[in-house]
Amino acid sequence: MSKQALTTTIDINAPAAKVWQGLTDPELVKQYFFGTNLKSDWKEGSPIIFSGEWDGKTYEDKGTILEITPGEYVKYSYWSSMSGTEDKPENYANVSYKVIEKDGVSTLEITQDGIKDEASKEHSEQNWQMIFGGLKKILEEK
Repeated sequence: MSKQALTTTIDINAPAAKVWQGLTDPELVKQYFFGTNLKSDWKEGSPIIFSGEWDGKTYEDKGTILEITPGEYVKYSYWSSMSGTEDKPENYANVSYKVIEKDGVSTLEITQDGIKDEASKEHSEQNWQMIFGGLKKILEEK
């Protein structure tokens, strides 16, 4: 069975630099991403780690920065310790964020591959919209 991919976007009434900061600043990420601790130096080939506690269970999700154009685009591999899968290359997905600014409004485009079925795809899209809806709220209030 082939895996699926999704692309979803959210418009944020803020300049691209602020959106990028919201994606990469651990203090901001923690505010809208379920209290997640983010660790990365945002360099190609470097690790990216999301850790914290969810429903009383600790987790450490991880991946590697595959491509990055600071301020505009990042693509990373991603595996969740809560996915029920082994930490093996075939169980990693790729996630990317692309920020495009036009007239002071930024569009954040999120892509994710490696999705097992349509129901999981819908769930992932809802999650991304909820997570980055939180970022939108934070940035538009500032």
